[in-house]
Amino acid sequence: MDFARYKALLRRRELTLLLLVGMVARFPHSAAGVLLTLHVVLTLGRDWTSAGTAAAVMTVGIALGAPWRGRQVDARGLRRALVPSIVAEIIVWGTVPHLPYEWLLPVVFIGGVFTLPVFSVLRQSLGVMTDGEERRSAFALDSIVTELIFMTGPALAALVATQVSTTVGLTAVGVAASGAGLLLMLQNPPTRSDQPGAVSRPDAEEKRREALLQVVSAAPAHLAEVEGELVDAGGPAPRRRIRHRGRRLRRRFGWVTGAVVAVFATAAGAGLLLAGTDVGIVAVLEDADNVGELGWVFLAWCGASLVGGLLYGATRRRPPPVFLLLAMSVLTVPAMFATDTPTLALLCIPSGLLCAPTLAAASERVTELVDERRRGEAMGWYGSSMTAGTALGAPLVGVVIDARGAPAGFLAAGGLGVLVCLAALAAQAARRRQPARQASAAD
Repeated sequence: MDFARYKALLRRRELTLLLLVGMVARFPHSAAGVLLTLHVVLTLGRDWTSAGTAAAVMTVGIALGAPWRGRQVDARGLRRALVPSIVAEIIVWGTVPHLPYEWLLPVVFIGGVFTLPVFSVLRQSLGVMTDGEERRSAFALDSIVTELIFMTGPALAALVATQVSTTVGLTAVGVAASGAGLLLMLQNPPTRSDQPGAVSRPDAEEKRREALLQVVSAAPAHLAEVEGELVDAGGPAPRRRIRHRGRRLRRRFGWVTGAVVAVFATAAGAGLLLAGTDVGIVAVLEDADNVGELGWVFLAWCGASLVGGLLYGATRRRPPPVFLLLAMSVLTVPAMFATDTPTLALLCIPSGLLCAPTLAAASERVTELVDERRRGEAMGWYGSSMTAGTALGAPLVGVVIDARGAPAGFLAAGGLGVLVCLAALAAQAARRRQPARQASAAD
């Protein structure tokens, strides 16, 4: 363990400022879901199904928009890519409180699509502003900050909605998000290793990949395909068009390897596991008529994640993210044996310890696997994978709880997490065996 790395990181003014700006930028949207749900129920007088639909529509918009927003950062640079989000945030969330429910749904979907790409920008910037073990500590710090935000944001949102008004809260979300975007533009942190403020430099393998991408992108359509097969310029036009489209797809998604897919699967599994655990905690306490003690359980669960993140960022070892998720999934299951609020809080601590480390390790792995020219888009897909897992986790675990009782929710959440990990490991093993089979066939 080397906790001095945190001290060295926080001494760097530009990095500390980036983490603070990231905290400000993430805070509004940690509260947006709760505010939107309560606005539909309390202000518009609709039922909880309508409220859940509105939150789901916003989530789908975020999942679809994240890769596109990240790709804009890669292609156009940070400042130009942020402008549409800054404008959309204040317009959307300033308009939503004054709309009827039928108009609210498409507008919150647009708001989700144009959500400020804070996640991808911060992880891109941290990836080039740090290197080696320092990068691990930086990602751990970011995970800890995120944990703090999601411990306080929803609670503050509920307070504003019930004590002030949902209209004020939703408008504040737009103003705060746009203001955070302006702060991010003003700081303009580097997203490429050749920009001012970057520390890391592309290694030889990354430079080789960049050179290959440039060659492939510049190659005339009639010269060669990516695999080296010659394209028959005199062949049938449909065949040429198919091959040309195939080359474009490979250039477009050439960064998507088996290892990258495994990391995305890990992110989806983490989202599924966290959402399922969340539902399980609420269901167990509701069955015991102890919903008022929910805060104590979440304090233990999230507090353990903070401690785990600090320990992970100080360690010199780097366990694969899929193994961290596997361990977190297994450690979630014992919570089904909780008999009261204190035992539930205690049994949530072991899995909580691995939450921030799993997310930090997965982000670090994406940074290593994906060329920085595509990293913004990759981080966007990473965020979308986690969002998709979160969207699936709650209803799937809810079905099990309805059928088998509240304690079974933890078994379902942990079991689903284990299945995702096993699928990711199997995909990686198959990918590793493929070159061996090809070599054997060639012999």
